[in-house]
Amino acid sequence: MEYKILAADDETELLDALELYTERENIKLIKTDNGITALELFRSEKPHLVLLDIMMPGLDGFSVLKKIRAESSVPAIMITARGEDYDKILGLEIGADDYITKPYNPMVVVARIKAHLRRSYGFMDGSKSENSELRCFDIILNIDEGTVKKNNAAIQLTKTEFMILSLLMKNQGRIFTKQQIFDYARDSEYIADDNTIMVHISNLRSKIEDNPKKPTIIKTIKGLGYKIEKG
Repeated sequence: MEYKILAADDETELLDALELYTERENIKLIKTDNGITALELFRSEKPHLVLLDIMMPGLDGFSVLKKIRAESSVPAIMITARGEDYDKILGLEIGADDYITKPYNPMVVVARIKAHLRRSYGFMDGSKSENSELRCFDIILNIDEGTVKKNNAAIQLTKTEFMILSLLMKNQGRIFTKQQIFDYARDSEYIADDNTIMVHISNLRSKIEDNPKKPTIIKTIKGLGYKIEKG
C-alpha cells in the first residue's frame, strides 16, 4: 500500500529534499507552498497524514489544521521554525499529534511520519485481534475499527487521543506516568514538558467526560499520573 502525505511549507526546497526520502519508503508526498492550496488538496487527495508548517501564505498552519479537524482526525504533524512552547501548545490544543522544529533532518521527519502511520493504520490491516473492543463506563473503543462511542454516539478523536484512551482502557485501574503515556502514544524522544501530555489529556476529557472540569473517567493521581477506574 502506498501512503499519501500532504506536506505544506513555503520553503519548497525543504519539501523537495524530504521527498527524496519519502519515495524510498513508498510514501507519496503531495506538496504545496501555501495554506489555501493545502486545504484544497486535503479534500481532494484524502491523505493519510498531514505535515503543516505554521508560517505560510494564504492560511497559516493553525488555520488549516482547525479546518481539517472539523472534518477529519487524520494524523497531523506541525512544523515550527521558532521552537516556542506557545506554538507547540497551541498546535496540540487545536488537534496536532506531533511537532517538528526547523531546521530538521529529513530522515528524522520520515521516521516520525512512519511511526504515526504505523500507529494510526495498524488497526486497519485486515486482521482482527481477540480483544478488539474495549468497554468502560459508557465508552466503547474498537481497536480494529479505530472508533470510539459514548452512549452509542460516535466521538472523533485524534490519533494520539485514541492511543492514550486505548492504553488506559486496556489497563483499567493501573496508573500510568506521563512518560509511559508519551512512550506508548508517540515514537519519539520524551520531552520533559508536562504540557504535552496534559494538553492531550485535557482534549480527551473534553470529548468523553460529562463534566471535563470534574472528570470521572480519566482520573489524575497527584504526583504519579493518570488512570481509568474499572467501570
